[in-house]
Amino acid sequence: MPQAIPGPAHAMAAAALLDRTMQTDRSRLVAILSAGLRDITLAEDVLQEAAVSALSHWGQNGPPASPAGWLLKVAQRKAIDRLRKKSRHTRITEALALLTSDDLMPDPDFIPDERLRLIFACCHPALEPKSRVALTLRTVCGLTTAEIARAFLDADTTMGQRLSRAKAKIAATGIPFAIPGPDQWAERLNAVLTAVYLIFTTGYVNRPDETCDLCHEAEFLARLINQLRPDDPEMEGALAMILLIGARRFARVSPDGASLPPDEQDRGLWDAQKIAEGRHLLETAVRRRAPGPFQIKAAIADCHMSHPGPDWPQISALYAALWRFEPTPVVGLNGAVAIARAGDLTRGLSLIEDLKEALSDYQPWHAARADLLARSGNVDAAREAYGQAIERATTDADALFLRRRLNEVR
Repeated sequence: MPQAIPGPAHAMAAAALLDRTMQTDRSRLVAILSAGLRDITLAEDVLQEAAVSALSHWGQNGPPASPAGWLLKVAQRKAIDRLRKKSRHTRITEALALLTSDDLMPDPDFIPDERLRLIFACCHPALEPKSRVALTLRTVCGLTTAEIARAFLDADTTMGQRLSRAKAKIAATGIPFAIPGPDQWAERLNAVLTAVYLIFTTGYVNRPDETCDLCHEAEFLARLINQLRPDDPEMEGALAMILLIGARRFARVSPDGASLPPDEQDRGLWDAQKIAEGRHLLETAVRRRAPGPFQIKAAIADCHMSHPGPDWPQISALYAALWRFEPTPVVGLNGAVAIARAGDLTRGLSLIEDLKEALSDYQPWHAARADLLARSGNVDAAREAYGQAIERATTDADALFLRRRLNEVR
């Protein structure tokens, strides 16, 4: 009897399986291929070629026992074929040797998770900060170039060029796909967590209807890093901070669209589960007695949610501690606001005035100065400062909040 020809149902089943596999395993596959090839672009290309082959092969022969393992093995074969054509170059020869080594041909039923190595490569200090963020979102989170561009208000072509340059630099300069040693760990980890934090803060201020939820991606990354390298207090602190600030996310804008500070938010809209998890993580990190900036930022976020309102004296003390790690004008500004709100309005306002040269184009400096001027009774100066802040507002929600504050100055 002639062999039955697979019909549309087989093809649809193969496509659905491939889609699920790429959604769940793409970043792990890119990570292990990149570590062997030392070239993210080539890793993505051969994985895509393997995915195209899977549609035909799985539709004809049925699904493999390990779809991810099948994709990895086929992608490695395709990479080997490509590299053999260019094997005169030393780096390519090394990559070919690595790929054909038995040690880097894993059991298809067990694919090692090399994503932490990929994250450290994507967040290498040799890359620009924005490129680190974009590349991490592309390779580890699997966002499309268009999604990343939209989130950062860039043109698709501009973001595509940024990603291409970053991948090319990793390949050309030999940036290692490796977990840093103890002597570099703290510095390199801080660069990684700063990139994750930037992803989170960008998502936090994005429009509520934005299809790409960067807050979710940042939480995913923080959880992934904590899972792949557990028991590090700064990783725990970063995840705690994201959870604690993220717990307030859907209360940060009033029903009519104005931004709201934590002490004016509806606490019933806060995510109690995230708060509980964040506080537990923070307590765990603090018990390790190795303080760092992300633990301090998590503690500040927690103090903003104290009952019945923010614990300003403790927030002031925490910003003083943060200053020792990050002596920046923005930390100084936040510390000055905390000092003023804790009771020393004159000193807080003086410290803010001292930051004028460094932060004169920074909208929160004008907003903070306006608030403290109003609290001190300097109505005319407060109104002028609110006007400056409104001019520099980057979102409609912030502008509406500031106009309301301006109208309350009497």
